[in-house]
Amino acid sequence: MLKTINPLLTGELLAILADMGHGDEIVIADANFPAVTVAERLIQMPGIDASSVVEAVLSLMPLDDFVDFPAAVMDAPGDRPTIYAEFETIIESAEKRRIPLEPIDRFAFYDRSKTAFAVVSTGERRLYGNIILKKGVVRPE
Repeated sequence: MLKTINPLLTGELLAILADMGHGDEIVIADANFPAVTVAERLIQMPGIDASSVVEAVLSLMPLDDFVDFPAAVMDAPGDRPTIYAEFETIIESAEKRRIPLEPIDRFAFYDRSKTAFAVVSTGERRLYGNIILKKGVVRPE
């Protein structure tokens, strides 16, 4: 345990977040996502919901403010999944600004995930509980 560091951020995940550069992407995936198939670097967090992992990651990692959509979700057919609103609330709290989610086609999401820096496979059981986050820069204060 470390002071002020979310306990969900394991040493392995902290190293990945530190190694990521501006524009690199990390996927937070639900339990149904084919993480082993697409991931170059895989962190497994079974039993942890995706929203908690997104919150932990964004407690340290800034989102890219050079692009229109630094957060993308897998587009769901039919009604908008409630987890999208959770993601938006977490992002707004972390970034102190509203950032719309970019919905992308399921197969395009899989393809983009294959190029991500890392994939975090969670125990999220809600359908479409997948999000891609693009790392930004830490600006001097």
